[in-house]
Amino acid sequence: MEISYPRKVILIGSAWPLRGGGISTFNERLALAYQELGCEVIIYSFKVQYPSFFFPGTSQYTNEPPPEKLKIKTVINSVNPFNWIQTAYRILLENADLIIVRFWIPFMAPSLGTIARMIRLKSKVKVIAITDNIIPHEPRFGDKLLVKYFVNSVDGFLTMSESVLSDLKRFDSVKPKIFHPHPLYDNFGACISKSEACRRLGLNENDRYILFFGFIRDYKGLDLLLYAMNSIEVRRLGIKLLIAGEFYGNEEKYLALIKELKIGDNLVMRTNFIPNSEVCLYFCSSDLVVQPYKHATQSGVTQVAYHFNKPMITTNVGGLSEMIPNGKVGYVVDPDPDQISRSIVSFFSEDRETQFVKNIQEEKKRFTWTGLINAINNLLTI
Repeated sequence: MEISYPRKVILIGSAWPLRGGGISTFNERLALAYQELGCEVIIYSFKVQYPSFFFPGTSQYTNEPPPEKLKIKTVINSVNPFNWIQTAYRILLENADLIIVRFWIPFMAPSLGTIARMIRLKSKVKVIAITDNIIPHEPRFGDKLLVKYFVNSVDGFLTMSESVLSDLKRFDSVKPKIFHPHPLYDNFGACISKSEACRRLGLNENDRYILFFGFIRDYKGLDLLLYAMNSIEVRRLGIKLLIAGEFYGNEEKYLALIKELKIGDNLVMRTNFIPNSEVCLYFCSSDLVVQPYKHATQSGVTQVAYHFNKPMITTNVGGLSEMIPNGKVGYVVDPDPDQISRSIVSFFSEDRETQFVKNIQEEKKRFTWTGLINAINNLLTI
């Protein structure tokens, strides 16, 4: 039976020129996927996303050119209630068939929740939330009240991990909700050779690299990986840890640990913001991707690694293990330096790369954007 897709879709969430990491990238890629199916799409993004004192990085904005073929309106001010009302009325005038709101942090609940409430009050269009997190990685006082406010403002939910779906049920037991895995991030370019990627990054192509990628926050467990790099067995391998991502926390804590462990010679530090145009280089220069998270829901890093056919080590927290069959495309371990180090040694000493890559090429076929859109369609019928 032929599937009927909405004529016009409004996505509400971060997009260019914000450099919101995976959030912006996801929204832009989802918009393209809808357009490929013949839908008209407009992204309503933020002109003010975070107050400067709230933002942990160096800049909220990218220097990269705007994405082609996308219509993005930078309208929302997350801290101005009058703006929320104006934005809701602007969206109502679009006469869309579907509204999708991207929710990832309680701070956004007042703005996004108010916009969604007004749209539902003034029209019959369905408002669906794609919820990255319900319980935040770094909780603050009042988070539960904010989350409840947002949850009550929409018609249904799609989560990208079973753990978030479970968390969501603690806030709502009535509205339709569905799980669908995070699609591949296939918008960072095609794979290139390791030698070419290393050349462009100024790395020695004869070295073997493991990659820690993304914003460096405490919950992502970089300290666990640094301890793993200090194990005698890992040191004997002579591998390098490539750290690629901006510090969003206490940088000095990590630098002091590196000095204490005396592992600086085994690290390559690229701790600036990594623009989309360079993501390919870091993954293609690496042999193994490690996500040593202490707690998590899902991670877009997994889906970038799948796209570039890179084996992974991840910790058994949140929904991370749902995406990585243990022993097939990588390893799932406890958030423990000894277990992480043993998996690193197993991968390199047992020469697991060839078989893992072969399995990845088959496993990643289930992570499609059309599949996610069809799941949203199914949600609308519940």
